Order: sequence, then C-alpha cells, then structure tokens
Amino acid sequence: MRTLRNRLLLKMILSLFCFASPLTAIAETGSPRIGIVIMHGKGGSPTGFVAELASALESKGYLVANLEMPWSGKRQYDVSVFAAEQEVEAALSQLRAKGVKKLFVAGHSQGGLFALHFGNTHLVDGVVTIAPGGNVGSELFKEKLGSTVSLARTLIAEGKGDAKTSLSDYENTKGTFPVISPPSAYLSWFDPDGAMNQTKAVQNFNSAIPVLYIAPTNDYPALRRNKQEMFDALPKNPRSKLYEPGATHIQAPSASVNEIVEWTKAVANIQ
Repeated sequence: MRTLRNRLLLKMILSLFCFASPLTAIAETGSPRIGIVIMHGKGGSPTGFVAELASALESKGYLVANLEMPWSGKRQYDVSVFAAEQEVEAALSQLRAKGVKKLFVAGHSQGGLFALHFGNTHLVDGVVTIAPGGNVGSELFKEKLGSTVSLARTLIAEGKGDAKTSLSDYENTKGTFPVISPPSAYLSWFDPDGAMNQTKAVQNFNSAIPVLYIAPTNDYPALRRNKQEMFDALPKNPRSKLYEPGATHIQAPSASVNEIVEWTKAVANIQ
C-alpha cells in the first residue's frame, strides 16, 4: 500500500514538472512583440560596431535582423538604393512572419542616414538613427567625389552602367578610397541630390513615424555641429527624441542600448 502511495505521489510530482516547464519557458522568454532591423556603418559589417547592440537587444527579448548592407566593406555598393530598400523590407517581412507586432529600423552612421531615407516612404513604428553621417549633398562630399560622380554618369550614358568598375568613396577617417561598383548602382548612392542627401532625407521624413536621433557628445565635429539642425528639421512628432550619450562615433551603438530599449518600448506601448 505504501509503495502504491509513493508511486502515485511521484507521478503527481512529475506531472507538475511537465506542466510547469513550458509555462516557465514562456514566462522567461515572453512572446516576441518588438522586432528591429539593424544596419552598420560605411565599410562595416554586422559583426563590427553594431554587433554589441544587436546581441544586447536579443538578450532583452527583441527579434533582431542584423543586416549586411550594400555599403559594407565586402559588398561595395553592389546594388542600388532601391534594391537596398527591398532588402530591408524583406527582413521586416521575416520578422512579421515570426509574430512581431511592432517594428523598428535602426542604423549607425551611413546606416543611420539610410534609416532616415527609408522612413520617407516605408512604414515602420519608429526609426533609430545613430550618429547619422555620409551626407553626399554636403560641400565636402561634392569636393571629394564630384569627379567620380561625373565619371559614373558618363559610363552610364555609354551603356556601361552595369559593369563593375573602380570608383571612389569618402570617409572622414580614411579619406578617399576605391570601391568596385556598377556605375548605375554607385550613382544611386552618391548623386548629391539623391537618397543619401541628409537634408532632403529629414525634410521628407514621414511625420507619422517617430525618430530617436542619437548624437554622441564626442562625435566628429561636423556631425556635432549639425545635430540640432538636423533634428529640428524633422517633421514634428511628439515621440521623437534627441539623445546625446557620452560616447564617440564608434561607441555610440553600444552606449545607446538602454535608451533604445526604453524608447522603443515606450513607442510600442510595452511596459
């Protein structure tokens, strides 16, 4: 009799564990309610300066798509701006398919500028732009890359727009350097009046989308000078915010994790 009672007691205990384990797992992981697409800076990669941000958000329950974009060191503007937009849309669709209800796009440096451009015509719940840079409409870019942009136009006119050739890019810390890119794709990125003109990107931004504009206090001088002007040029949205972490341009993604979490949850109305 005692043996039977012991067996029944053991069975009850095991059944409790069987029911408790899935409930515990659900409580610990939660349902995926926020998804975010992350884009690195010029010449970078998903394993570079945005890697810590991506892993930190994943550890906090976010579903993250950390993309390698056409401006990476490996890809060198292999496709056009339009094609890059489709890559981001595809990543957003994959996050939706996984059950995500609130979607954000975040980018660092050139990725931050592209995130602002993306918000012109694509609907997301919010945009996080981290130390946005690479404004091809600036006088500096026109000076450094004007002749290469003219060359790209000439090659396109000659019917050579799809043939990869040696062109030039510019970055503050590296100066001018070569990239191997199809002229037609290259021009979509470097046309001074095109998609990566930061003034136009902020002025044309969708007012329904809030922006977390991250401007590190130790950023490059030109970006520090322009931060307030660029933020003020955005269409007014009560949830938009200028955040200034004590960090360098490179450190900004990692230094902004807590602020990004707090802001995205507030926008998504998640406690």
